Amino acid sequence: MNIAQGLLKRAEQSPGEPAITDGAHSIAFATLAGRVSRIAASLRGRLGLSAGDRVLLLIENRHEFLESMFACWVAGLCVVPVNAKLHPREVAFIAHDCGATALFTSETLLAALAGHTPLAEATPRRIVAGSAAYEALVGDHGAACAAVDAAAAAWIFYTSGTTGTPKGATLSHHNLLAATLAYYADIEAVGSGQTMLHAAPLSHGSGMYALPHLMAGGHQVIASSPDAAIVLDAFQRYPEVSMFMAPTMLNRLVRAAHGLAHPAPGLRSIIYGGAPMYVSDLQRALEVLGPRLYQLYGQGESPMTITGLSKADHLGPGDAAHLARLASCGLARSGVQVRIERETGEPAELGESGEIVTRSDCVMRGYWNNPTATRQALHDGWLRTGDIGALDARGYLTLRDRSKDMIISGGHNIYPREIEEVLLRHLAVLECSVVGQADTEWGEVPVAFVVSEAVTANLEGSLDALCLEHIARFKRPRVYHFVDCLPKNNYGKVLKTQLRASLLKPRA
Repeated sequence: MNIAQGLLKRAEQSPGEPAITDGAHSIAFATLAGRVSRIAASLRGRLGLSAGDRVLLLIENRHEFLESMFACWVAGLCVVPVNAKLHPREVAFIAHDCGATALFTSETLLAALAGHTPLAEATPRRIVAGSAAYEALVGDHGAACAAVDAAAAAWIFYTSGTTGTPKGATLSHHNLLAATLAYYADIEAVGSGQTMLHAAPLSHGSGMYALPHLMAGGHQVIASSPDAAIVLDAFQRYPEVSMFMAPTMLNRLVRAAHGLAHPAPGLRSIIYGGAPMYVSDLQRALEVLGPRLYQLYGQGESPMTITGLSKADHLGPGDAAHLARLASCGLARSGVQVRIERETGEPAELGESGEIVTRSDCVMRGYWNNPTATRQALHDGWLRTGDIGALDARGYLTLRDRSKDMIISGGHNIYPREIEEVLLRHLAVLECSVVGQADTEWGEVPVAFVVSEAVTANLEGSLDALCLEHIARFKRPRVYHFVDCLPKNNYGKVLKTQLRASLLKPRA
Protein backbone atom coordinates (compact mmCIF):
# COMPACT_ATOMS: atom_id res chain seq x y z
CA MET A 1 0.00 0.00 0.00
CA ASN A 2 1.23 3.48 -0.86
CA ILE A 3 -0.71 6.69 -0.13
CA ALA A 4 0.48 8.09 -3.50
CA GLN A 5 -1.63 5.53 -5.37
CA GLY A 6 -4.70 7.69 -4.71
CA LEU A 7 -3.26 10.55 -6.76
CA LEU A 8 -2.08 8.28 -9.59
CA LYS A 9 -5.49 6.64 -9.88
CA ARG A 10 -7.20 10.01 -9.89
CA ALA A 11 -4.93 11.12 -12.74
CA GLU A 12 -6.10 8.13 -14.78
CA GLN A 13 -9.75 8.96 -14.14
CA SER A 14 -9.57 12.77 -14.51
CA PRO A 15 -6.47 13.47 -16.60
CA GLY A 16 -7.47 16.91 -17.85
CA GLU A 17 -9.01 18.28 -14.65
CA PRO A 18 -7.02 21.01 -12.85
CA ALA A 19 -4.99 19.61 -9.97
CA ILE A 20 -2.95 22.57 -8.66
CA THR A 21 -3.00 26.31 -9.34
CA ASP A 22 -0.20 28.45 -7.94
CA GLY A 23 -0.51 32.01 -9.19
CA ALA A 24 -0.26 31.92 -12.98
CA HIS A 25 0.99 28.32 -12.89
CA SER A 26 -1.68 25.65 -13.29
CA ILE A 27 -1.24 21.93 -13.82
CA ALA A 28 -3.68 19.15 -14.70
CA PHE A 29 -3.84 15.77 -12.96
CA ALA A 30 -2.20 13.81 -15.79
CA THR A 31 0.69 16.27 -16.03
CA LEU A 32 1.15 16.30 -12.26
CA ALA A 33 1.20 12.50 -12.06
CA GLY A 34 3.74 12.31 -14.88
CA ARG A 35 6.07 14.81 -13.26
CA VAL A 36 5.72 13.10 -9.89
CA SER A 37 6.67 9.71 -11.37
CA ARG A 38 9.68 11.09 -13.23
CA ILE A 39 10.98 13.01 -10.21
CA ALA A 40 10.57 9.81 -8.18
CA ALA A 41 12.72 7.93 -10.69
CA SER A 42 15.46 10.56 -10.36
CA LEU A 43 15.34 10.47 -6.57
CA ARG A 44 15.99 6.72 -6.55
CA GLY A 45 18.30 6.64 -9.60
CA ARG A 46 20.29 9.84 -10.06
CA LEU A 47 20.33 10.90 -6.39
CA GLY A 48 20.69 7.37 -5.04
CA LEU A 49 18.06 7.56 -2.31
CA SER A 50 16.91 4.27 -0.79
CA ALA A 51 13.52 3.04 0.31
CA GLY A 52 12.55 4.53 3.67
CA ASP A 53 15.00 7.46 3.49
CA ARG A 54 13.73 10.65 5.11
CA VAL A 55 13.50 13.78 2.95
CA LEU A 56 12.95 17.25 4.42
CA LEU A 57 10.42 19.50 2.68
CA LEU A 58 11.41 23.02 3.70
CA ILE A 59 9.37 24.92 1.13
CA GLU A 60 6.95 27.83 1.37
CA ASN A 61 3.44 27.33 0.06
CA ARG A 62 4.01 26.62 -3.63
CA HIS A 63 3.13 23.84 -6.06
CA GLU A 64 6.54 22.14 -5.73
CA PHE A 65 5.70 21.27 -2.12
CA LEU A 66 2.86 18.95 -3.17
CA GLU A 67 4.73 17.72 -6.25
CA SER A 68 7.88 16.75 -4.34
CA MET A 69 5.86 15.23 -1.50
CA PHE A 70 4.08 12.80 -3.80
CA ALA A 71 7.32 12.14 -5.71
CA CYS A 72 8.95 11.03 -2.47
CA TRP A 73 6.08 8.67 -1.74
CA VAL A 74 6.11 7.17 -5.24
CA ALA A 75 9.84 6.56 -4.68
CA GLY A 76 9.11 4.81 -1.36
CA LEU A 77 10.61 7.60 0.75
CA CYS A 78 9.34 9.29 3.91
CA VAL A 79 8.63 13.04 3.90
CA VAL A 80 9.44 15.35 6.81
CA PRO A 81 7.54 18.61 6.19
CA VAL A 82 9.16 21.52 8.05
CA ASN A 83 7.64 24.90 8.79
CA ALA A 84 9.35 27.43 6.51
CA LYS A 85 9.51 29.97 9.36
CA LEU A 86 11.74 27.88 11.62
CA HIS A 87 15.23 29.03 12.53
CA PRO A 88 18.13 27.20 10.81
CA ARG A 89 19.12 25.72 14.19
CA GLU A 90 15.63 24.24 14.55
CA VAL A 91 15.73 22.86 11.01
CA ALA A 92 19.17 21.39 11.69
CA PHE A 93 17.88 19.63 14.81
CA ILE A 94 15.03 18.03 12.83
CA ALA A 95 17.37 17.04 9.99
CA HIS A 96 19.81 15.38 12.42
CA ASP A 97 17.08 13.75 14.48
CA CYS A 98 15.36 12.06 11.54
CA GLY A 99 18.60 11.32 9.65
CA ALA A 100 17.50 13.19 6.54
CA THR A 101 19.32 12.26 3.33
CA ALA A 102 17.96 15.09 1.17
CA LEU A 103 16.31 18.50 1.39
CA PHE A 104 13.79 20.14 -0.91
CA THR A 105 13.81 23.90 -0.36
CA SER A 106 13.47 27.21 -2.19
CA GLU A 107 16.05 29.76 -3.31
CA THR A 108 14.89 32.23 -0.65
CA LEU A 109 15.08 29.73 2.18
CA LEU A 110 18.37 28.30 0.93
CA ALA A 111 19.90 31.78 1.21
CA ALA A 112 18.66 32.01 4.80
CA LEU A 113 20.26 28.63 5.55
CA ALA A 114 23.59 29.53 3.92
CA GLY A 115 26.56 29.11 6.18
CA HIS A 116 24.79 26.99 8.75
CA THR A 117 27.29 24.13 8.94
CA PRO A 118 25.23 21.66 11.04
CA LEU A 119 22.37 21.82 8.55
CA ALA A 120 24.72 21.45 5.56
CA GLU A 121 26.20 18.35 7.15
CA ALA A 122 22.76 16.90 7.89
CA THR A 123 21.38 17.35 4.36
CA PRO A 124 24.06 16.40 1.80
CA ARG A 125 21.61 16.55 -1.14
CA ARG A 126 19.75 19.83 -1.67
CA ILE A 127 17.16 20.46 -4.36
CA VAL A 128 15.93 24.01 -4.94
CA ALA A 129 12.30 24.16 -6.07
CA GLY A 130 11.88 25.94 -9.38
CA SER A 131 15.57 25.76 -10.29
CA ALA A 132 17.09 24.20 -13.40
CA ALA A 133 18.38 21.37 -11.20
CA TYR A 134 14.85 20.73 -9.95
CA GLU A 135 13.46 20.61 -13.49
CA ALA A 136 16.30 18.29 -14.46
CA LEU A 137 14.82 15.73 -12.06
CA VAL A 138 11.82 15.55 -14.39
CA GLY A 139 13.60 13.05 -16.61
CA ASP A 140 12.51 10.98 -19.57
CA HIS A 141 11.34 7.94 -17.67
CA GLY A 142 8.96 7.59 -14.75
CA ALA A 143 9.04 5.18 -11.83
CA ALA A 144 6.34 2.74 -10.92
CA CYS A 145 4.77 3.51 -7.57
CA ALA A 146 6.84 1.74 -4.90
CA ALA A 147 5.11 -1.06 -3.04
CA VAL A 148 5.47 -0.31 0.66
CA ASP A 149 4.12 -1.86 3.82
CA ALA A 150 1.04 -0.09 5.14
CA ALA A 151 2.89 0.46 8.43
CA ALA A 152 5.91 2.08 6.74
CA ALA A 153 6.71 5.66 7.72
CA ALA A 154 5.22 8.18 5.26
CA TRP A 155 5.17 11.53 7.08
CA ILE A 156 7.08 12.61 10.19
CA PHE A 157 5.43 15.57 11.86
CA TYR A 158 7.66 17.37 14.36
CA THR A 159 5.84 18.95 17.27
CA SER A 160 6.13 22.71 17.52
CA GLY A 161 8.42 22.42 20.53
CA THR A 162 6.80 25.17 22.62
CA THR A 163 7.62 23.31 25.84
CA GLY A 164 10.81 21.45 25.00
CA THR A 165 12.67 19.53 22.34
CA PRO A 166 10.50 18.74 19.29
CA LYS A 167 9.55 15.09 18.78
CA GLY A 168 8.85 13.48 15.43
CA ALA A 169 5.39 11.89 15.33
CA THR A 170 5.76 9.11 12.76
CA LEU A 171 2.70 8.60 10.58
CA SER A 172 2.38 5.55 8.35
CA HIS A 173 0.74 5.21 4.95
CA HIS A 174 -2.13 3.49 6.76
CA ASN A 175 -2.45 6.45 9.18
CA LEU A 176 -2.72 8.91 6.29
CA LEU A 177 -5.29 6.79 4.49
CA ALA A 178 -7.39 6.45 7.67
CA ALA A 179 -7.32 10.23 8.20
CA THR A 180 -8.30 10.76 4.55
CA LEU A 181 -11.27 8.39 4.79
CA ALA A 182 -12.37 10.06 8.03
CA TYR A 183 -12.38 13.38 6.18
CA TYR A 184 -14.87 11.99 3.66
CA ALA A 185 -16.98 10.38 6.38
CA ASP A 186 -17.16 13.32 8.78
CA ILE A 187 -16.39 16.60 7.05
CA GLU A 188 -17.41 16.51 3.40
CA ALA A 189 -17.44 14.50 0.21
CA VAL A 190 -15.06 15.82 -2.45
CA GLY A 191 -15.25 15.74 -6.23
CA SER A 192 -13.98 17.49 -9.34
CA GLY A 193 -14.99 21.13 -9.61
CA GLN A 194 -14.39 21.70 -5.91
CA THR A 195 -11.56 23.80 -4.54
CA MET A 196 -9.15 23.43 -1.62
CA LEU A 197 -7.55 26.77 -0.82
CA HIS A 198 -4.16 26.67 0.90
CA ALA A 199 -3.36 29.83 2.85
CA ALA A 200 -2.20 28.06 6.03
CA PRO A 201 1.19 26.24 5.89
CA LEU A 202 1.25 23.13 3.71
CA SER A 203 3.74 21.69 6.19
CA HIS A 204 0.92 21.34 8.71
CA GLY A 205 -2.85 20.84 8.58
CA SER A 206 -3.41 22.41 5.19
CA GLY A 207 -1.01 19.95 3.56
CA MET A 208 -2.66 17.06 5.36
CA TYR A 209 -6.03 18.11 3.94
CA ALA A 210 -4.63 18.30 0.42
CA LEU A 211 -4.68 14.48 0.45
CA PRO A 212 -8.46 13.86 0.48
CA HIS A 213 -8.98 16.62 -2.08
CA LEU A 214 -6.31 15.50 -4.53
CA MET A 215 -7.38 11.87 -4.28
CA ALA A 216 -10.99 12.75 -5.07
CA GLY A 217 -10.26 15.19 -7.90
CA GLY A 218 -10.36 18.47 -6.00
CA HIS A 219 -8.52 21.53 -7.32
CA GLN A 220 -5.71 22.77 -5.04
CA VAL A 221 -5.32 26.55 -5.12
CA ILE A 222 -2.27 27.92 -3.33
CA ALA A 223 -2.76 31.46 -2.01
CA SER A 224 0.14 33.87 -2.40
CA SER A 225 -0.17 34.78 1.30
CA PRO A 226 -2.52 34.20 4.25
CA ASP A 227 -3.73 37.80 3.99
CA ALA A 228 -7.50 38.00 4.58
CA ALA A 229 -8.06 40.13 1.47
CA ILE A 230 -6.44 37.44 -0.72
CA VAL A 231 -8.57 34.74 0.89
CA LEU A 232 -11.76 36.76 0.40
CA ASP A 233 -10.81 37.33 -3.24
CA ALA A 234 -10.43 33.55 -3.70
CA PHE A 235 -13.95 33.08 -2.33
CA GLN A 236 -15.13 35.32 -5.17
CA ARG A 237 -13.07 33.66 -7.91
CA TYR A 238 -13.34 29.92 -7.21
CA PRO A 239 -16.31 27.58 -6.69
CA GLU A 240 -17.03 25.45 -3.62
CA VAL A 241 -13.95 26.49 -1.65
CA SER A 242 -12.85 24.57 1.43
CA MET A 243 -9.82 25.47 3.51
CA PHE A 244 -8.08 24.78 6.78
CA MET A 245 -7.10 27.61 9.10
CA ALA A 246 -6.09 28.26 12.69
CA PRO A 247 -8.51 30.26 14.87
CA THR A 248 -6.30 33.37 14.75
CA MET A 249 -6.51 33.38 10.96
CA LEU A 250 -10.27 32.81 11.06
CA ASN A 251 -10.70 35.76 13.41
CA ARG A 252 -8.71 38.02 11.06
CA LEU A 253 -10.84 36.84 8.16
CA VAL A 254 -14.06 37.61 10.04
CA ARG A 255 -12.86 41.12 10.91
CA ALA A 256 -11.96 41.75 7.25
CA ALA A 257 -15.31 40.39 6.00
CA HIS A 258 -17.46 42.23 8.54
CA GLY A 259 -19.81 44.65 6.83
CA LEU A 260 -19.36 43.22 3.33
CA ALA A 261 -22.63 42.39 1.59
CA HIS A 262 -21.50 39.04 0.13
CA PRO A 263 -18.07 38.24 1.57
CA ALA A 264 -17.86 34.55 0.63
CA PRO A 265 -20.10 33.43 -2.25
CA GLY A 266 -17.79 30.54 -3.20
CA LEU A 267 -17.11 29.33 0.33
CA ARG A 268 -18.12 25.77 1.14
CA SER A 269 -16.27 24.88 4.35
CA ILE A 270 -13.76 26.34 6.77
CA ILE A 271 -12.14 23.63 8.85
CA TYR A 272 -10.53 25.25 11.87
CA GLY A 273 -8.44 23.86 14.70
CA GLY A 274 -5.00 23.66 16.22
CA ALA A 275 -5.81 26.07 19.07
CA PRO A 276 -8.85 27.03 21.16
CA MET A 277 -11.69 28.84 19.39
CA TYR A 278 -13.73 30.81 21.86
CA VAL A 279 -17.53 30.90 21.79
CA SER A 280 -17.75 34.66 21.28
CA ASP A 281 -15.43 34.41 18.26
CA LEU A 282 -17.47 31.53 16.86
CA GLN A 283 -20.69 33.48 17.13
CA ARG A 284 -19.16 36.37 15.19
CA ALA A 285 -17.80 33.99 12.54
CA LEU A 286 -21.18 32.31 12.08
CA GLU A 287 -22.87 35.69 11.79
CA VAL A 288 -20.47 36.87 9.07
CA LEU A 289 -19.75 33.64 7.15
CA GLY A 290 -22.83 31.56 7.80
CA PRO A 291 -23.08 27.84 8.70
CA ARG A 292 -19.88 26.79 6.94
CA LEU A 293 -17.66 25.98 9.89
CA TYR A 294 -16.29 22.60 10.99
CA GLN A 295 -14.13 22.40 14.10
CA LEU A 296 -11.55 19.68 14.51
CA TYR A 297 -9.58 18.59 17.52
CA GLY A 298 -6.46 16.60 16.86
CA GLN A 299 -2.70 16.50 17.23
CA GLY A 300 0.26 15.70 15.03
CA GLU A 301 0.24 12.35 16.81
CA SER A 302 -3.30 11.68 15.52
CA PRO A 303 -3.35 13.87 12.44
CA MET A 304 -6.27 16.27 12.70
CA THR A 305 -8.52 13.36 13.64
CA ILE A 306 -9.75 12.94 17.21
CA THR A 307 -13.09 14.78 17.49
CA GLY A 308 -15.08 17.14 15.30
CA LEU A 309 -17.90 19.66 15.69
CA SER A 310 -20.03 19.44 12.55
CA LYS A 311 -21.57 22.32 10.62
CA ALA A 312 -24.98 21.26 11.93
CA ASP A 313 -23.74 21.33 15.52
CA HIS A 314 -22.64 24.94 15.05
CA LEU A 315 -26.26 25.95 14.49
CA GLY A 316 -28.74 26.62 17.29
CA PRO A 317 -30.93 29.16 19.03
CA GLY A 318 -28.20 30.57 21.25
CA ASP A 319 -29.57 28.96 24.41
CA ALA A 320 -27.43 27.36 27.11
CA ALA A 321 -27.32 23.97 25.38
CA HIS A 322 -26.24 25.51 22.08
CA LEU A 323 -23.51 27.61 23.72
CA ALA A 324 -22.23 24.56 25.61
CA ARG A 325 -22.02 22.70 22.30
CA LEU A 326 -20.10 25.57 20.70
CA ALA A 327 -17.70 25.47 23.64
CA SER A 328 -17.03 21.80 22.95
CA CYS A 329 -14.89 20.27 20.23
CA GLY A 330 -17.54 17.82 19.15
CA LEU A 331 -17.87 14.07 18.91
CA ALA A 332 -15.35 11.32 18.28
CA ARG A 333 -14.53 11.05 14.58
CA SER A 334 -15.40 7.98 12.52
CA GLY A 335 -13.38 4.98 13.65
CA VAL A 336 -12.00 6.90 16.64
CA GLN A 337 -12.36 6.06 20.33
CA VAL A 338 -12.07 8.79 22.95
CA ARG A 339 -12.16 8.47 26.71
CA ILE A 340 -11.22 10.50 29.79
CA GLU A 341 -8.85 9.07 32.39
CA ARG A 342 -8.04 10.05 35.94
CA GLU A 343 -4.42 10.28 37.05
CA THR A 344 -4.75 6.70 38.33
CA GLY A 345 -5.64 5.51 34.81
CA GLU A 346 -9.23 4.76 35.81
CA PRO A 347 -12.06 5.99 33.55
CA ALA A 348 -13.50 9.33 34.64
CA GLU A 349 -17.21 9.86 35.25
CA LEU A 350 -19.31 11.83 32.77
CA GLY A 351 -18.56 15.51 33.23
CA GLU A 352 -15.42 14.80 35.22
CA SER A 353 -12.20 16.35 33.93
CA GLY A 354 -9.20 14.19 33.19
CA GLU A 355 -6.66 13.41 30.51
CA ILE A 356 -8.00 12.81 27.01
CA VAL A 357 -6.83 9.52 25.52
CA THR A 358 -7.68 8.24 22.06
CA ARG A 359 -7.28 5.11 19.95
CA SER A 360 -7.78 4.73 16.18
CA ASP A 361 -6.06 3.82 12.95
CA CYS A 362 -4.99 7.48 12.77
CA VAL A 363 -2.79 7.34 15.87
CA MET A 364 0.93 7.51 15.09
CA ARG A 365 3.16 4.45 15.28
CA GLY A 366 5.47 6.33 17.69
CA TYR A 367 8.02 9.14 17.94
CA TRP A 368 10.94 8.81 15.54
CA ASN A 369 14.06 7.48 17.25
CA ASN A 370 12.60 8.22 20.70
CA PRO A 371 11.43 5.01 22.41
CA THR A 372 11.19 6.68 25.83
CA ALA A 373 8.77 9.34 24.64
CA THR A 374 6.85 6.70 22.68
CA ARG A 375 6.38 4.56 25.79
CA GLN A 376 5.13 7.60 27.71
CA ALA A 377 2.64 8.54 24.99
CA LEU A 378 1.30 5.16 23.82
CA HIS A 379 -0.27 2.45 25.99
CA ASP A 380 -1.95 -0.56 24.35
CA GLY A 381 -2.62 1.55 21.27
CA TRP A 382 -4.09 4.44 23.29
CA LEU A 383 -2.51 7.88 22.82
CA ARG A 384 -2.15 10.02 25.92
CA THR A 385 -2.78 13.49 24.51
CA GLY A 386 -1.63 15.52 27.51
CA ASP A 387 -4.86 17.52 27.17
CA ILE A 388 -7.47 17.87 29.89
CA GLY A 389 -11.13 17.49 28.94
CA ALA A 390 -14.51 16.08 29.88
CA LEU A 391 -17.22 14.10 28.06
CA ASP A 392 -20.93 14.72 28.47
CA ALA A 393 -23.72 12.16 28.26
CA ARG A 394 -24.04 12.61 24.47
CA GLY A 395 -20.34 12.13 23.86
CA TYR A 396 -19.37 15.76 23.25
CA LEU A 397 -15.82 16.49 24.35
CA THR A 398 -15.05 19.80 26.03
CA LEU A 399 -11.38 20.68 26.06
CA ARG A 400 -10.29 22.29 29.31
CA ASP A 401 -6.59 22.89 28.77
CA ARG A 402 -3.23 21.29 28.34
CA SER A 403 -2.37 19.51 31.58
CA LYS A 404 0.71 21.70 31.92
CA ASP A 405 -1.47 24.85 31.71
CA MET A 406 -3.83 23.88 34.51
CA ILE A 407 -3.55 26.18 37.55
CA ILE A 408 -3.78 24.71 41.05
CA SER A 409 -4.73 27.44 43.48
CA GLY A 410 -5.42 26.64 47.12
CA GLY A 411 -6.07 23.03 46.15
CA HIS A 412 -8.55 23.98 43.43
CA ASN A 413 -7.99 23.06 39.76
CA ILE A 414 -8.49 26.10 37.54
CA TYR A 415 -8.67 25.77 33.77
CA PRO A 416 -7.47 28.96 32.04
CA ARG A 417 -9.77 28.49 29.06
CA GLU A 418 -12.83 28.84 31.30
CA ILE A 419 -11.61 32.27 32.41
CA GLU A 420 -10.60 33.27 28.89
CA GLU A 421 -14.09 32.45 27.59
CA VAL A 422 -15.57 34.88 30.14
CA LEU A 423 -13.07 37.68 29.47
CA LEU A 424 -13.74 37.49 25.73
CA ARG A 425 -17.39 38.34 26.33
CA HIS A 426 -16.23 41.90 27.01
CA LEU A 427 -16.49 43.98 23.84
CA ALA A 428 -13.17 45.72 24.54
CA VAL A 429 -11.19 42.45 24.67
CA LEU A 430 -9.68 41.33 21.35
CA GLU A 431 -7.51 38.50 22.69
CA CYS A 432 -6.52 37.18 26.07
CA SER A 433 -4.56 34.41 27.72
CA VAL A 434 -4.54 33.28 31.34
CA VAL A 435 -1.58 31.62 33.07
CA GLY A 436 -0.65 30.72 36.61
CA GLN A 437 1.74 32.79 38.72
CA ALA A 438 3.50 31.45 41.80
CA ASP A 439 1.98 32.68 45.06
CA THR A 440 3.27 32.08 48.59
CA GLU A 441 -0.21 31.72 50.06
CA TRP A 442 -2.18 29.93 47.34
CA GLY A 443 0.56 28.11 45.44
CA GLU A 444 -0.60 29.66 42.16
CA VAL A 445 -3.02 32.39 41.18
CA PRO A 446 -4.47 33.14 37.72
CA VAL A 447 -3.08 36.14 35.85
CA ALA A 448 -4.59 37.49 32.61
CA PHE A 449 -2.80 39.02 29.62
CA VAL A 450 -5.30 41.09 27.66
CA VAL A 451 -5.12 42.68 24.21
CA SER A 452 -7.55 45.59 23.88
CA GLU A 453 -7.93 48.52 21.52
CA ALA A 454 -9.37 50.67 24.30
CA VAL A 455 -7.68 50.34 27.70
CA THR A 456 -9.71 52.63 29.92
CA ALA A 457 -9.34 53.43 33.59
CA ASN A 458 -12.26 51.21 34.55
CA LEU A 459 -11.56 48.30 32.17
CA GLU A 460 -9.89 46.18 34.83
CA GLY A 461 -12.83 46.71 37.18
CA SER A 462 -15.37 45.78 34.52
CA LEU A 463 -13.42 42.62 33.65
CA ASP A 464 -13.34 41.69 37.32
CA ALA A 465 -17.08 42.24 37.59
CA LEU A 466 -17.68 40.12 34.49
CA CYS A 467 -15.70 37.24 36.00
CA LEU A 468 -17.50 37.48 39.32
CA GLU A 469 -20.79 37.32 37.44
CA HIS A 470 -19.95 34.10 35.60
CA ILE A 471 -17.32 32.08 37.50
CA ALA A 472 -16.28 31.35 41.08
CA ARG A 473 -14.40 34.12 42.87
CA PHE A 474 -11.25 32.01 43.29
CA LYS A 475 -11.01 31.67 39.49
CA ARG A 476 -10.94 35.37 38.65
CA PRO A 477 -7.54 36.78 37.62
CA ARG A 478 -5.64 38.45 40.44
CA VAL A 479 -3.77 40.68 38.00
CA TYR A 480 -4.49 42.00 34.48
CA HIS A 481 -1.60 42.82 32.16
CA PHE A 482 -2.69 44.87 29.13
CA VAL A 483 -0.39 44.11 26.19
CA ASP A 484 -0.21 45.01 22.49
CA CYS A 485 -0.11 41.37 21.35
CA LEU A 486 0.25 37.81 22.61
CA PRO A 487 3.35 35.77 21.72
CA LYS A 488 2.51 32.98 19.27
CA ASN A 489 4.32 30.23 17.42
CA ASN A 490 4.24 29.80 13.66
CA TYR A 491 0.94 27.91 13.84
CA GLY A 492 -0.84 30.67 15.77
CA LYS A 493 -0.77 28.97 19.19
CA VAL A 494 -0.26 31.31 22.12
CA LEU A 495 3.08 30.63 23.82
CA LYS A 496 2.02 30.43 27.44
CA THR A 497 5.57 29.43 28.36
CA GLN A 498 6.70 32.92 27.30
CA LEU A 499 3.88 34.56 29.23
CA ARG A 500 4.82 32.62 32.37
CA ALA A 501 8.48 33.53 31.86
CA SER A 502 7.60 37.22 31.56
CA LEU A 503 6.03 37.10 35.03
CA LEU A 504 9.45 36.28 36.46
CA LYS A 505 10.98 39.47 35.04
CA PRO A 506 10.78 42.86 36.78
CA ARG A 507 8.10 45.03 35.18
CA ALA A 508 8.60 48.71 34.40
